[in-house]
Amino acid sequence: MDKIALRKSLIEARLNLPDRLQRAEALQRVMRIWLVGRTDTVIGAYWPIKGEFDPLPALHRWKEDGELQNESVRRRIGLPVMDKEKKTLTFHVWYPGCPMEEDGFGIPKPKDTEVVVPTLLFVPCVGYGPGGYRLGYGGGFYDRTLAELQPKPVTVGLGFGQGFIDDFEPEPHDQALDAILNDHGVVWPI
Repeated sequence: MDKIALRKSLIEARLNLPDRLQRAEALQRVMRIWLVGRTDTVIGAYWPIKGEFDPLPALHRWKEDGELQNESVRRRIGLPVMDKEKKTLTFHVWYPGCPMEEDGFGIPKPKDTEVVVPTLLFVPCVGYGPGGYRLGYGGGFYDRTLAELQPKPVTVGLGFGQGFIDDFEPEPHDQALDAILNDHGVVWPI
């Protein structure tokens, strides 16, 4: 499997989805429903790039809803900050309007906010396949981070239905996700 060509093809297809807005709205609903009843107080996510689904509106709503229900519970959202030496990620508190700066890849990240350890981590999928495996951008940041994080968070991939690869073959270093959600619902586990 030529992963470089596959990534390029999937990103191009995602950017050109004529109904991407409708798919994003559907995935926002799926995500909000999936979060109902979860007890997590720190959730890690990502800043969307290259036409990725944006999880931040659903997470901001999750944060506000939880804090309205119970003022003593403080919910936090973390976004990744790259460790250039280890090539892993740490998660820093994000909230709408927090100070941001670009990382080495030009992706916005929280600036000078508290480091948090998520118990639930939403991971972007360029593509995904059976068994809970995802295709990312090829840098290995999430795989290395997931291999090191203790305690290991529940991991949930997010992507659009067009990103499913039925014959995807993971490599030995690939970390399987606990669940994958797309605009049609929960696609892993099935």
